[in-house]
Amino acid sequence: MRTSRLSKPALLSLLFCAAIPAQEDLRPESVSPEIHRAIQRGLQYLQRTQNSDGSWRSAGNYGSYPTAMTALAGMALLGSGSTPTRGRYWQAVRNASAHLLVLAQPDGVITAPSEEGRSMYGHGFSTMFLAQVYGMEVDERRQKELHGVLTRAIKLIARSQSRAGGWLYSPDSNGDEGSVTVTQIQSLRACRNAGITVPVSTIKRAIDYIKKCANPDGSIRYSASSGGGGRPPITAAAVAVLYNAGKYDDPMAEKALQYSQRTLPINGSGNGHHYYSHLYLAQALYQRGGEDWDQYYARMAEWLLRQQRRDGSWTGDGVGTIYGTSIALTILQLPYAYVPIYQR
Repeated sequence: MRTSRLSKPALLSLLFCAAIPAQEDLRPESVSPEIHRAIQRGLQYLQRTQNSDGSWRSAGNYGSYPTAMTALAGMALLGSGSTPTRGRYWQAVRNASAHLLVLAQPDGVITAPSEEGRSMYGHGFSTMFLAQVYGMEVDERRQKELHGVLTRAIKLIARSQSRAGGWLYSPDSNGDEGSVTVTQIQSLRACRNAGITVPVSTIKRAIDYIKKCANPDGSIRYSASSGGGGRPPITAAAVAVLYNAGKYDDPMAEKALQYSQRTLPINGSGNGHHYYSHLYLAQALYQRGGEDWDQYYARMAEWLLRQQRRDGSWTGDGVGTIYGTSIALTILQLPYAYVPIYQR
């Protein structure tokens, strides 16, 4: 290959890919052989269940949501060290990204219109996944296509932001709530980390929105306009995105983390959102590091290994096995630190 003809982003991508070993070549101390085997079984399940068009769909009670499921499964495969061109699951990663590129609409939203009534969840997860892929892509034409889709996706997020600073279920909702908002914030951070221009004011307003939702006990409410107590799952998600934004020393983030640790035990509870809650709590604790993370990971891994099904999958929150397996794998693979948005 004549590297003199490669763009600077392509050269960086080559270096990134070359630096990623296979999981079995470098197993972190916290990842036992049993955990490693469970991860491999889960990854193989995702590989087997990917559709011919590169997508995954939910088989649970909340609809198919192909963009969200494809993006979450893709993130789990990236967590194994695979990229769009290297690794055991490179073809699955490439097919997933190709499918989401096909679903990118002219107005910027990434969605399957006939299957998704609430497009912003899938849009946020897809934007985050494609931003990771963009940073690993070595083909200049695909990289250019990704840049265009992500640029339009960012513009869609920016113009869909509510007056209060958050987002709701669809681009024209003109409302806001916490879970959709944190999904958009994390996708914007992923794009910015990948070198794509993101309006700083959009992120700032979104962080301010999270602060408006904070209660004195550290919990985060459903929305800025709603009263009452906070929601533990949304609180955990808020901590993760605050850490993504570099606010490790923010007193509000510390109180929210303590609240999450008190209210989200590792026992399958979580008001029906156990996997969702721990997807974000695990990220927050991993980025924080230290003894809290070490103890949490050991206990969480033990619980997840007990929940894994014989076919290698996990069923999560009534949403289905693609959702549960993707989240379980993301949590278990955090110590490998292969995915930029999750890194410390």
